[in-house]
Amino acid sequence: MQAVDQIIIPRWLIPVDDSKAALQDSALAITDDCIVAVDSIAAMRAQYSAAEEIVLPEHALLPGFVNAHTHAAMTLLRGYADDMPLQEWLQDHIWRAESKWVDENFVAVGTDLAMAEMLHSGTTCFNDMYFFPEVTAARAEQAGMRACIGMIVLDAATQWAQNADDYIGKGLELRDSLRHSQLITTAFAPHAPYTVSDEPLERLRTLADEMDCRIHMHVHETDYEIKQSIAKHQLRPLQRLQKLELLGPRLTAVHMTQLLPSEIENLAARAVKVVHCPQSNLKLSSGICPVAKLLSGGVDLALGTDGAASNNDLDMLAEMQTAALLAKGSSENPSALPAHDALEMATLGGARALGLDDTIGSLKPNKKADLIAIDLSDPATQPVYNPLSQIVYSATRRQISDVWVNGKRLLKDRRLTTLDSEEITRKAQQFAQRINAQRQ
Repeated sequence: MQAVDQIIIPRWLIPVDDSKAALQDSALAITDDCIVAVDSIAAMRAQYSAAEEIVLPEHALLPGFVNAHTHAAMTLLRGYADDMPLQEWLQDHIWRAESKWVDENFVAVGTDLAMAEMLHSGTTCFNDMYFFPEVTAARAEQAGMRACIGMIVLDAATQWAQNADDYIGKGLELRDSLRHSQLITTAFAPHAPYTVSDEPLERLRTLADEMDCRIHMHVHETDYEIKQSIAKHQLRPLQRLQKLELLGPRLTAVHMTQLLPSEIENLAARAVKVVHCPQSNLKLSSGICPVAKLLSGGVDLALGTDGAASNNDLDMLAEMQTAALLAKGSSENPSALPAHDALEMATLGGARALGLDDTIGSLKPNKKADLIAIDLSDPATQPVYNPLSQIVYSATRRQISDVWVNGKRLLKDRRLTTLDSEEITRKAQQFAQRINAQRQ
């Protein structure tokens, strides 16, 4: 018999594949950081000898969620400014607070707080865009969490860099330092078309082509952004990006609430990935991403929470439910985003957006062992006729019982194993006290 580290036996196993099935009488084997096999319980026990057998009698086992767009450290600004449109929220409140408070310590504490929340919510990989990305990468490595770290670029000076050249140079140094990491990848992260000028965008296109590196960017988030771009460049943002030769399979465009039919066709033709952030867009009244039209048009979709300062949480289960319901309501079609498709957006779709779909996003042999268990015995998810529907439409993050990243159990029976929740919360509260004292 072949020795393996773990065999996990759930009530339902949801691989997220073309079958769109929830398997019963199935198990999964892990050795080191990889999935070795997915098979029937009988076949698994006949072929493999496990150092540990984990039985989850009322649980669904599925791939970990991929939060395809967030600003992790902004958890420390959760609730700082609410109930206002994006430009007012960003320019009059968030940017001012960031210029005063964001440093290495802010990012370290905020990232730890975000990871604690995300692990409790079933997220195993997050795609981040924020200042001091080297700190975010280091905290994720230490916690054992998978992340794609954005090499942020802006025209404006901030506490992290002085100009676009400085951002790009520091980002490249970070990418080089992480080249041997098992958990951390990188992507260029120009903030948005309205904050990055043509010259650095052209340089990023060249670098991305040379390095085969993804580009992650806020695009078409609001009607204001469109009007501003037309006034300044006589082009809609996507037209400008196409002129700069940035529209292509390496681009992951976030938000995309303002789209013409011709733009959807162009996105599909150029294999651009789109990240939908429904709760943040709704809260800021930015608009609604036309998910049904994008899906029917053949565009690959992922899900992100955005930052906790605009959402105000990092809960991918809630994001999935909102995405599914919003797609149905806005298209007047109850089948616009079925449960399995919403789950795929939150898992394999996110992996595609990060260029990691050969590594994570579904439960298949030879993929990394990034997986989660959801306890469906809770009264809120009983009875279970269809576990996929229960997960998308009924389950809450308190039902996430276990989380594995790279084969390591980072959440065990609802308790974090690599992060100290009490210490993280204490530090976050200290930041809040200091920030509040300066506001009064």
